[in-house]
Amino acid sequence: MHTHHLQGTDSPKTHGDTAPAPGRPRVAFATFGCRVNQMETDAMCERLGATAEIVDERADIVVISGCTVTSGAERKARQAIGRARRGHPGAVVIVIGCLGDAIERGLSDPVSADLVAGNAWKRQIALLIARAVDGRRDPLPCLGDTGPVDDAATTRRGHVRAFLKVQDGCRHACTFCRTTQVRGPSRSKPVAAAVAEARGLVDRGFSEIVLVGIDLAGYGHQGDGLAELVAAMGEVPRLERLRLGSINADGLGEEVLDALAALPMACPHFHLPLQSGDEEVLRRMARPHTVSSYRAAVAAARQRFPRSTFGADVIVGFPGEDEEAFRGTLEIVEEVGFVNVHVFRYSPRRGTPAAEWPREIPEVVKRQRAQSIERVVAQARRRELLARVGETVAVLIERQEAGVWRGYTRDYLHARVASCPQLPSGTIVRAAATAVRGGVLEAVYVDE
Repeated sequence: MHTHHLQGTDSPKTHGDTAPAPGRPRVAFATFGCRVNQMETDAMCERLGATAEIVDERADIVVISGCTVTSGAERKARQAIGRARRGHPGAVVIVIGCLGDAIERGLSDPVSADLVAGNAWKRQIALLIARAVDGRRDPLPCLGDTGPVDDAATTRRGHVRAFLKVQDGCRHACTFCRTTQVRGPSRSKPVAAAVAEARGLVDRGFSEIVLVGIDLAGYGHQGDGLAELVAAMGEVPRLERLRLGSINADGLGEEVLDALAALPMACPHFHLPLQSGDEEVLRRMARPHTVSSYRAAVAAARQRFPRSTFGADVIVGFPGEDEEAFRGTLEIVEEVGFVNVHVFRYSPRRGTPAAEWPREIPEVVKRQRAQSIERVVAQARRRELLARVGETVAVLIERQEAGVWRGYTRDYLHARVASCPQLPSGTIVRAAATAVRGGVLEAVYVDE
């Protein structure tokens, strides 16, 4: 199982008091959860095509793609329902995705939405919107969770890097996680289909592609594994950056690293979910790695990419995590020197084995442990940034603020670029790193 990065978009702004418009309704999306959820929202927008108008306000229908991996993620989606109701009382509110599946399976409490749909309905979003327009509010049939990974690679307005979904579902059943219940078994997209989509994304102007999946380490299709997929991406003309999304350490083996090292466009940043640095806690979590195998994966990546950076997911306060166990986690966080970590305070999820175990870690202790990790990560990130001062770095520019461009380096360090000419977002520029301020690399544009 793979714990997701919890990054949600803002709830849509909706105004007025209109019923769904016949023919071409105005549809707004709010997305919470992992990169896969974000990519799937892009795919839903694409699937709606000319049958609906995708908007940010004055929506007839609000589609909330909810996450259920933690109580906090679920709470954000539930709060978005309330905001949509208050902002636009006439809108039809639809909850879709992992939260929808959890509700259907009795793992989560019902919500005050007009329609609740599981992940499989994302592939039938046009039909779902048509039901909403027709005024149908009867419970939706369950479409199952074993559909093919056929989401076409799409990108949302304003994005400068493209997320290419190549895998769905999970091989594992971590004791704290619902992913297997709400996403189903692991299944993958054919290499040829993924490469074709990557070519299309580059043709549309995207210079960076991120391969994403619920359990990317489990990628496999008709004998091809992740190494074969990575190698095939090298055949995509004009692709300037290839990045792996979050991947369990057991998936970052010798073959995958060799395939990455052979590609000049491979980005030397690896997000490897850790969860804990204590062997006994990892065993209780049923994670697919040990502390020693995790260290080995980091060492192997550094051998091939000496300037690589790392990110991770960490859970604090898991049942059985005493002070010694937490010290083990803090030790490996310090040792690896992560530049970004998503720290989650453990929350029991109904339907998982760990939810039945004693909850002996007080919330105040969880919060203190999370803050300790965040301090260590901030220090490590600053060290990495300072090491770049005096160097020329390549920055993928994303947006402009007060005359300065913001973006990310190949190793996923946040940078601000001054004296940069007006260039389209998504352009990769060379910049001389001059200083570090507020956890960001300050740089000056270098004329090509």
